Amino acid sequence: MLQRMNKQLEKIMPLITPVSVILGVLSSVLLKDFSYLVPWIFAFMTFAGSLSSNFKSLTEVIARPFPVFLAMCILHVLMPLWAWGVGHVSFHGDNFTITGLILAMVIPTGVTSFIWVSIYKGNIPMTLSIILVDTLFSPIIVPYSISLFMGQKIDMDFMSIMKGLFGMVVIPSLVGMFLNQLTKGRIKDQLGSKLAPFSKICMGIVVMLNGSVVAPYLRHVNLKLVHITLVVFFIALTGYLFSFLLGRLIKSERNTVVTLTFTGGMRNISAGAVIAVSYFPAAVAVPVVVGMLFQQILASLNGHFLSKYYERKIEHQESKSVTV
Repeated sequence: MLQRMNKQLEKIMPLITPVSVILGVLSSVLLKDFSYLVPWIFAFMTFAGSLSSNFKSLTEVIARPFPVFLAMCILHVLMPLWAWGVGHVSFHGDNFTITGLILAMVIPTGVTSFIWVSIYKGNIPMTLSIILVDTLFSPIIVPYSISLFMGQKIDMDFMSIMKGLFGMVVIPSLVGMFLNQLTKGRIKDQLGSKLAPFSKICMGIVVMLNGSVVAPYLRHVNLKLVHITLVVFFIALTGYLFSFLLGRLIKSERNTVVTLTFTGGMRNISAGAVIAVSYFPAAVAVPVVVGMLFQQILASLNGHFLSKYYERKIEHQESKSVTV
């Protein structure tokens, strides 16, 4: 029953995330007080996803570091430059909005990329490595990237970020990988498959709670907000596209391409929104907050694309082998 439920949830993931965002925004008064649950829900999702990995697969990632290096280049060179260029074309002279677009791209990769990678059979140890490396260097990369592009500097609470990372990702991942190693992979079938549908339900809950937090920034809809929304959507979409194409360009296997697509396309929007609201004027925060609305929607759509792409590829290879 749980496996059938999991398959049904995978099919409707593109619907779950936008509905959760809408419900979160509409029910913000009721839900915002429960946002403290997000780290705990994240920890459960990370634990469930890591049950399919072990320490041997993590050492294999360390032995082949190029995909991790490529992901860092996408996250902190390619996409900030692209956001800077698109921002100047779309909002010439509006430094606040341009800064917000750049900030939305230089913040660390999203922790939720871990969940999407596990759903679409990517390389989980590689994803964990990218999240760890990126978050570790983010207190240096983010403020100096903004300074380089816009001449502004900010401070970041390094210890708070690292504490949150360890609680949401590192500790539950290590526990899951340890159990996989201890049971020689049996835990994946015994427990992992049973937790999979609950992990997807938790994804919707997290998106809903995040939507309730950003609701106050989206009450006054005008033409500029619509313009910003369209531009942020375009930049975020091209982030997934560039990451996928670069993964294919280096002739990577499916699990590496899936990992690069999600880690290169997603951002830790929650952390970005906190930084924007804390250290910048409201006009800078708007593009970052808007990105929270459809990040999970884009992730689900790109996951659907990846699934169909590799299904067609397998069918093509099978038909070619039959012909031969």
